[in-house]
Amino acid sequence: MIIGTASLLLAVCFGAMGAHALKPILSIEQLQSFETGIRYQFIHGLVILFLPALNPYFSEKDIKQASLLFALGIILFSFSIYLLNLKEFLDLSGLKMLGPITPIGGLLLISGWLRLFVPLVFDSKNN
Repeated sequence: MIIGTASLLLAVCFGAMGAHALKPILSIEQLQSFETGIRYQFIHGLVILFLPALNPYFSEKDIKQASLLFALGIILFSFSIYLLNLKEFLDLSGLKMLGPITPIGGLLLISGWLRLFVPLVFDSKNN
């Protein structure tokens, strides 16, 4: 619950920052990229927040593992997008590893969804 609400809180803050403070600083493409990070953070923050309500369909282990994958995915996917777009503004030119981190975060998000999909399809409890 804490991770989900923290993710949503930050997504709203980053959204406001993108809509107001960053508009004159970032290009349209950078703002669109920034918004992609916010959208994925918001969606997966909601999922983390409400995943425990799906306890009748998933084991506690399924929920914990999927939540962890989503949380790590948010950090690596969304936050790398934020930093990539703010790299020049924040003078973070030394962070060259950010580009490859984004797809790793995306793979973690996909893995979280797979972690939920597999038991639904292959667990006899859910069929």
